[in-house]
Amino acid sequence: MTAEEQERAVPQQIPVVVLSGFLGAGKTTVLNHLLHSSRGSRIAVLVNDFGSIEIDAMAVAGQAGSTVSLGNGCLCCAVDVSELDEQLARLTAPGLRVDLVVIEASGLAEPAELVRMVLAGDNPRLVYGGLVEVVDAAEFPATRARHPGLGTRLAVADLVVLNKTDRITATARTELLAQVRDLARGAAVAPVTHGRLDPELLFDRRPVTERRGQLSFDDLRAEEEPAPHLHEGYESVARTYEVPLDPVRLMSFLERRPEGLYRIKGYVDFGAADPLHRYGLHAVGRFLRFTPEPWPEGAPAAPNSSSVGAGIDAAGVAAGLDACREEELTATPDALSLAGGADADGQRRMWGVLRYVRDPEADAAGEPEPEFTP
Repeated sequence: MTAEEQERAVPQQIPVVVLSGFLGAGKTTVLNHLLHSSRGSRIAVLVNDFGSIEIDAMAVAGQAGSTVSLGNGCLCCAVDVSELDEQLARLTAPGLRVDLVVIEASGLAEPAELVRMVLAGDNPRLVYGGLVEVVDAAEFPATRARHPGLGTRLAVADLVVLNKTDRITATARTELLAQVRDLARGAAVAPVTHGRLDPELLFDRRPVTERRGQLSFDDLRAEEEPAPHLHEGYESVARTYEVPLDPVRLMSFLERRPEGLYRIKGYVDFGAADPLHRYGLHAVGRFLRFTPEPWPEGAPAAPNSSSVGAGIDAAGVAAGLDACREEELTATPDALSLAGGADADGQRRMWGVLRYVRDPEADAAGEPEPEFTP
């Protein structure tokens, strides 16, 4: 099976990111920067008021039909889950080849309610991509004084973008970073200027060398503009393992993940604990999901994973993942005949993982997914 055939057989889910922040924090600037720096990728956008966002022709080139405006009212009050599902389905129709959806909420929207609506959706092609809260570094003390609930918003965010850090002194920046990280309770905090958040924190960009017909605006910008240096405090870790990972060790790592580790994705082989499946791993902020699937024909025997974060110890993350390897796990043919291929000990060790496998019956009953809270 070719890579393209495998992608069609096991389609990649599209992350849905909720972009929140008080008026003036700079969330529209962050969104515009993501659109301009998406390069070979396609971003669909759902906004409360299209007229308030300055998206020029280059930013939406090749993305016709990928922007939906809900002009009146707060998004979490103006629509229900089924209406949001309908809008997201329009934005992510297969022919549009969308890589990421960004829901830009109004400054009055309740972020936690929007996250609940996204998680309650029943579109299998979509997956929760995190709650991104934008904070104005220069106005943070005054804003928090006027809106004491700001601390609560940071506490539920998966990624905090500390914007406009160029407008405060280095000493104030150090103090503010410590304060925001404390309020964010271990979530990733990315200090930026002019909304220049690195897109790699949110999604994997397609290579800019990919061609789809005539030369695009993305290609022109790649030739005319130098690559921006956006990696302040941003690190990524990629690992490939020739041996299975131990489910108990991996869950222990995930439940005690380092602060600032925003996103983990990839495939995991749990060996004899479940020899019939590989597991897709998707973790973003406090959210975690495993998706079991039969081993595709021709799939590599060594699954891989990648981790992305802001302010993380990359060497420590790599060492933590490496410590999850299980090099001595074996199972006899008789043992594998029990319980769908795993022996009793394997079933027991998989309990932690299976807690984060989405249950179709629970979906039908409208039960919420378990929150991943280290």
